[in-house]
Parts: sequence; structure tokens; C-alpha cells
Amino acid sequence: MSAEPSRRELLSWGGYGLTGAALSSLLQGKNKPNYTPSAKRVIHVCLMGGLSHLDSFDYKPELAKFHGKPFKSEKKPETFFNRIGPLRKNDWSFKRYGQSGLWVSDLFPHISTVADELTVIRSMVADSANHTPATFQQNTGFQLNGFPVMGSWVSYGLGSESDDLPAYVVLPDSRGYPAGGTINWSNGFLPSRHQGVAFESQGHPIPDLFPRREIPDRVESAGRSLLGKLNQIDLSRYGAEDALLARIRSHELAAKMQLAVPEVTDVSQETEAVRESYGINGKETADFGKNCLLARRLMQKGVRFVQIISGGSFGSPRINWDGHEDMVRNHNREARRIDQPVAALIKDLRLRGMLDDTLVLFTSEFGRTPFTQSAANQLGKGRDHNMYGFSLWMAGAGLKPGIAYGSTDEIGWKAAKNPVHWYDFHATVLHLLGMDHERLSFYHNGIERRLTNVHGHVVNDLLA
Repeated sequence: MSAEPSRRELLSWGGYGLTGAALSSLLQGKNKPNYTPSAKRVIHVCLMGGLSHLDSFDYKPELAKFHGKPFKSEKKPETFFNRIGPLRKNDWSFKRYGQSGLWVSDLFPHISTVADELTVIRSMVADSANHTPATFQQNTGFQLNGFPVMGSWVSYGLGSESDDLPAYVVLPDSRGYPAGGTINWSNGFLPSRHQGVAFESQGHPIPDLFPRREIPDRVESAGRSLLGKLNQIDLSRYGAEDALLARIRSHELAAKMQLAVPEVTDVSQETEAVRESYGINGKETADFGKNCLLARRLMQKGVRFVQIISGGSFGSPRINWDGHEDMVRNHNREARRIDQPVAALIKDLRLRGMLDDTLVLFTSEFGRTPFTQSAANQLGKGRDHNMYGFSLWMAGAGLKPGIAYGSTDEIGWKAAKNPVHWYDFHATVLHLLGMDHERLSFYHNGIERRLTNVHGHVVNDLLA
């Protein structure tokens, strides 16, 4: 018997021990949006560690005038290390790009070529300058764990367009999982089928999806027969409990994935020109380029939400965007990994007509400070965490392209015009997907829980 079963074997497997109630659960169709959506699916590029908005998408020429001068504030700013050094100008040059004239720094020479596709928010605010709670808030709306992430909410609200693949897939950094591990794609209190499924970049995309060794046919058949009988006994004794049906559904999906995953993850099926555009043949861009290309392929197969993570856990050496010690060294290294692949993804989606109904998000949990992380009389090379004002961008379905919304103050310290909280960002994303953030809820512990808690409004000025 082959370790990778045939289509006939896999499809027959699904029928073992399933009652009518169970089968109806497995065959649920996709959910209907509240109103006509602009977007059908989402790709979320998530930068772990804190991208410096001052060195990427928020040009502050005034900073050059104040370079080396003391930072003045009536109240000591809340950062992570609380070392308030002098103000420091941006370390990369900025230019205007495209017909829109959007400002982008030399840190992202490839992304700058798609400037006319970007909808930049320059006035994001968060509630924590600590990575872990800030990352949780970026993904769930809450600073504590235990809440569903945005991808899980989208899966819960819209279901999947694919019968053979999960609604929500996560593509972690090849260097390791981010801090918190699988919590970053948790379903929280939502049913378990809405949890993100991580695809690994090395070996089998999903560990333990296939048997580690061949199983004789008679043993396999006997095991399935026994499992079927046990399922029947359990269902007749206890009824069709949600937990059991969810477990049955997960096994059914796993069987189907044994056929679908090897095919969708085989990027060798793409032309050499496509692989080259994503940087798959490049030393620094190969891993992230493969993930970006895989995200497009998953979209084509009906996956609803794909999260591509840039950055692993914290520590020494840093393998994420946390540029405390040396911004130039840190951000140059990380940007070289993702710049070409992300730009290629945008261009590829546009070329295939997919950007019209696909939403691309490019976010980080917070920004960096305009002052250095050093002694007050020392102009350091690093920047600390900044939750008071930072940037992200969106692209694709239903957005006004080539615009910058909101602004920070003259030195890029705090949001000064049209501040946007994560609640507002989440509300806007759900709106583009055809869902009302106030109606998308789940009853848990006596409360109708939402991605946006009791806050949030759609940022209508971003919408086409």
C-alpha cells in the first residue's frame, strides 16, 4: 500500500461511520455575506517586530532639521526600553512614485514600482508598545490571547470556497514561528475548523498529513471498519454533538487535503519567468518568494484567507523587524527577503485579473520612534517601539489606489490627522468582504463577541 493513498481510497474513507447528520455537517456550503462584497479573499503579509514607518512609507523631511537634537515631550513616552535618545532623520532616501506620486523609501525599491496600487494608512495607532500584546491586537483586536484572529473570523463569516483545502492557511517564516507560535493563528472560542492551518516550507507542507510508514491493506481496512462502528455507537448514544461533528469534519478535510496539498504546493508547475519574478531562484528571496507564489496558488484554489509571516521569534540574533540596535542592518536584511516577492505578488494578481476581488494587507504591530534608543547625549543607530503613530498599506478590491490616508506629526511620533485604530482597520477589512463588523459575532461566556469588540468604524475614505 502506498503511503499516499489513491483518490478512490481517500474518497471512500470519508463514508466510514458517518450518519446523515454528520454528512450534512460536512457538506455545509459557504456562507453568504451581509451585502455585496468588493473582495472575495485576503492575503495578509504580516511583518513581525515593528517596521519603521519613518524609513518606509511616512516621509518626514522635518526630521532632517532636528537630526541629533533632543526629543522634547511634556510626558515621558511609553516605549519598550525607555531610553530616549536624540531625534534621528530617516536612514533611507524617499522618492515619489507612479502617477499617484506616493512617497516610498529606497528600502523597498520593488514595492515602489506598484505604488499606484497601494492604499497607505499613515495614522495607525495601537494600545501597547510590547510585541506580544500588540501582535495579538493586530490579529484579534485584543491584547490578550484566547481570542480568534482575523483569518478565523473571516473563515467563520464566509466559510471556504474550496472543498479540499482549509479556509484559512498560514505560511510562517522559514526561519521559525513568531513569538507565541500557533497562538498567532488561533481560532480562540470559534469552532476549531476555523483555526489557521500552517504550511511548512521544508519537507511535507503539513506534518503528519501522510502516514510515516506503509500500512498493510487489511490492517487499514480493519481499522477503518472499527472506527466506523465506534462512530456509529457514539452517535447513537450521545447524538450529533458539535465537538464530534467538528472532529469528523476535520478528518474528512484532512483526507481530501492529501490529494490537494501536494498539487497546490508544487510551484514547479509555474513557468520559469513567474518563479524568477518572485525571486524563487534568489538566495535571499527564495523562501519568502515561494510563500508569496503559494499564496496566489492557494487563492486560485479557493482558500479564503492566507497569512504570510515575515519574521520569527525574538532573541539574539534577531530574525524579524525589531531594529533596536541597528536599523540599517536590521531593516536592510529583512526588506531584501520580502521586497521583490511582495511586489511580484501584486503584479501577478493584477495581471491575472485577481486583484479586483482580492485584498492584500501589509501590516506590522507598530512602528518605530523618531528618536534613537540610546542615552540622551548619544545618537544611536536603533529605534524603539512606537504605538502612537505608524503606517500600513492595503491593495486591491474596493480600495482607492495610490493614496495616503491620515498623517503623523512633523516628526512621525504620533498620529495627528485621521487616526485609525486596529478596530477601524478590522471593520474596514470585513466591510470589503461584505460583512458588517457589528453583526459578525459569536456568543461566548454570556457575551456576543466581535473582532472589533464594542468599537470600530469603517474608514469610508479608503473605499473606491
